[in-house]
Amino acid sequence: MDDMWDVAIVGAGPAGSAAALRAAQLRPELRVLLLDRADFPRDKPCGDGIAAHGRDELALLGLPALIDDYRPTPRLTVVSPGGVRVSAEAARPNHVVPRRVFDARLVAAARDRGVEVRRHRVKDLAFDGSGVVIDGRLRARTVVAADGAGSVVRRLIGLAAPAEQHTAIAVRGYADVPEEDDVQLIAMQKAGWPAYAWSFPIGDGTANVGFGMLLPRLRAAGAPGRQVLHGRLAELLPDRPARDLRAHHLPLSTGRPVPGAGRVLLAGDAAGLINPLTGEGIYYALLSGRLAAEAAVESPGDPLALYRGKLRGALGRHLRTTDVLARLAQSPGFIDAAIEVAVHRKEVFDLLVEVGLGAGTVPPPLALAVGMRWLRGSLRAGR
Repeated sequence: MDDMWDVAIVGAGPAGSAAALRAAQLRPELRVLLLDRADFPRDKPCGDGIAAHGRDELALLGLPALIDDYRPTPRLTVVSPGGVRVSAEAARPNHVVPRRVFDARLVAAARDRGVEVRRHRVKDLAFDGSGVVIDGRLRARTVVAADGAGSVVRRLIGLAAPAEQHTAIAVRGYADVPEEDDVQLIAMQKAGWPAYAWSFPIGDGTANVGFGMLLPRLRAAGAPGRQVLHGRLAELLPDRPARDLRAHHLPLSTGRPVPGAGRVLLAGDAAGLINPLTGEGIYYALLSGRLAAEAAVESPGDPLALYRGKLRGALGRHLRTTDVLARLAQSPGFIDAAIEVAVHRKEVFDLLVEVGLGAGTVPPPLALAVGMRWLRGSLRAGR
């Protein structure tokens, strides 16, 4: 059996790599182990979008220039379920970086910082008096589970998988676009709502394109899932035929994520930290991975309590906000109203971006403005 590791991280995506990077950054002398079932670089189905908050996290991890060679995408266009369109420049630009590139860079940065990176598929966990034993031969004081939506570690510690009604499924591919295209597009669809397609230009003449919807809505569509997902993507983005299509599940946040059990901390998708309004997860992954590492370093005897508090402080109000908004957004009319207000008020547009891609909350006056527009729309529809 290996000597004791201070922190062992399962999964080397953004959450896992952020945890490894932060632990090594805070305490370079610690023994930090980063495990993943794949070699890097590797593809990962995802929208590839890295919002400004994600770049803030990279800076905190000591990697402010990690994606500087990728062109920012300053503009965002959103089409509501009812066809209302808003297009504006974001207060801070987003970036689109393929996960094959982004994740490999994070892993390389962790390795450069002294983290031990190994290819290993975790199959078993056991608790002893001083830590966690992985597969009978790796021992760690704290384990950070960052092994994605289908987290094996989450199951091994006895936590239930996210409920189907809080799970989305999406298909992602790539399409050719004009090289000068710098507008991120989100096109929502009323049929099977909530559902939308996206096109996120990378800056090299290709765009990440995809379509996603809630899993129960897909099951109710009355056709094979592949047919529905591929067909609706082609319907909403007819000028951008997609290639390399791959599907993936997204466990959406319900407002109160389960942070782990004992000395095992869940981060990123494994904790169900995906924005229920947009499906954005990279910012949550980087943030939660960083906070998990801080808890492991600062409170090795009881990391879970500290991690829970850190998550609550960083995301508590925001997650409660997105949970309420996701419930309201079950009505496409609510989203139509929000987009209609955003057409005329730039601060509402910026707020929607902040809530959907960052850690924003909704001030009462803006909530009232959207609510009044929704009410007027509902009254007109009822006539």
